[in-house]
Order: sequence, then structure tokens, then C-alpha cells
Amino acid sequence: MAALAERRIIPHEELKARAEERSEAQAAAQAQAAAQTESQAAPAEDQPAEAQAQPETRPEHMRLLEAMLFAASAPLDEKTLASRLPEDVDVKASLRALQLEYAPRGVNLVRINGKWTFRTAADLSWLLTKEATVPRKLSRAAVETLAVIAYHQPVTRAEVEEIRGVVMSKGTFDVLMETGWIKPRGRRKVPGRPITYGTSEEFLSHFGLEALGDLPGLEELKGSGLLDARLPPGFAVPMPSDDPALREDEDPLEPGDLDLGLAPPPERADE
Repeated sequence: MAALAERRIIPHEELKARAEERSEAQAAAQAQAAAQTESQAAPAEDQPAEAQAQPETRPEHMRLLEAMLFAASAPLDEKTLASRLPEDVDVKASLRALQLEYAPRGVNLVRINGKWTFRTAADLSWLLTKEATVPRKLSRAAVETLAVIAYHQPVTRAEVEEIRGVVMSKGTFDVLMETGWIKPRGRRKVPGRPITYGTSEEFLSHFGLEALGDLPGLEELKGSGLLDARLPPGFAVPMPSDDPALREDEDPLEPGDLDLGLAPPPERADE
């Protein structure tokens, strides 16, 4: 008769310990599998720099073309560019490709009179626009003319020349008109109907005057050395008027004067 196998009763504590060991082994295996999966699916930014994708290699002739155009002080034609590139390079196609590449950038490749150069993108030109006020020194003739107009207005060109005692060049009045310090008022009611001139608000603003009556008088001019102390008898400095209304001997500027830029704008003509 076959011998019966001996049966051993396993204590409860030993069964519990074995179950815990199996659970720990399974948890460790699952953790290892998860770690391998994460390492395989890790994003490019978490990987070392060496493992990241290498940048696309730029053709050597494109780099040469870009460098020549960037370093050139003036636009270059295709013949000049081709002379410095390998013989098998299609210069026109390369330029077009480079132009498309730079189209969305702040600097564009443009063609000017058959030559190529880099220029700031047109829509960004306002960022680089620089406004500067260039001081312009008035000539002695212009200063004297301005003084005559300020004190004797309304006055014509011929009257200014008579007061100064010399004939003026046309450029003297042009300079004063460009500064905005004098303006045409009307036309004198005499043969030829010459234009009369007076000072403007810009004149008062520039010289810090509240009104023309604040201009220095005879004694102030003598005290500042602007007038000779030995003046002829009866010499006087006229009192300028701020009245913008035309005088009895003046006619308003005609519509045809608008073409010459002499008359005030239509919206101001009735003021």
C-alpha cells in the first residue's frame, strides 16, 4: 500500500507573509514596466540635447549668398553674386528661394533696379523713422525783413525794400514763409495790387510773446544795443497792431491765390 504523503499545517502568519511578498514582487514588476514605457514616450524637451533632432542642414551656396548680401554696402547684381558662387548654382532660383525665406521676417530681400539687397520690412519702417528738428540760421536780410514786417504790418514787399533801403532777393521772403512766422494778409488797393504781409501766431509762440504789443519799444531797442544811440531826429518805432481785420486800403486775397498757397484755407477765410 502506498505510503500516504505527510500533510503539514501552515500557520496563518506564514501564509500572510508569503502573500505580502508576492504583492511586493508584483508591484515592483509593474513599476519597472511603467518606467520603461515612460522613457520610451518621453518628449524631446526632456531628453538630453544630444538626443534631440538635429537642425536641418543649410546648403552651403545659400549660406554664401546670404553672407554676401548681408555684408555688401550696396545692392549686388546677379553677375557679381554668381562670380563668387560654385558654377553649378542657379543664382536666380537661389535668390528667389532666399527671398521667400525672408519674406515673413523683419528684414526682406528685395530687388532694386536689377540688383539685390536686404531692406527693413516695409510694414516696420515706422519703427525706424526718426524725426529731427534741424535748426536753420536766418540771414541778416531775413532778420531785418522779419523786424520790418513785425513792426510795420500790414506791409508789401516794395514797402519792406523801401524801409530797408535795399532790394531783396526772392529767397528772403520764401525762408520766412517756410518758418511760418509771416503770412499773406490781403492785397493793397494800389496799381498792381501787391500782397500785404503780417506775422502769424507761430511768430508769437516762437518768440514767447502774448501779443505784438509786447515787442520791444524804442528805448528797449536802444538799451539792448540793437539801435544806434545816435538816431536821426524824429525817428520812431511804430506800434504794431494785432487786429487781423483788413484795413481800408486792403482787399481780401482772391480765390486764384489759393493755387499759389497764399490765401488761408476756406474754413478759415470767414474767421
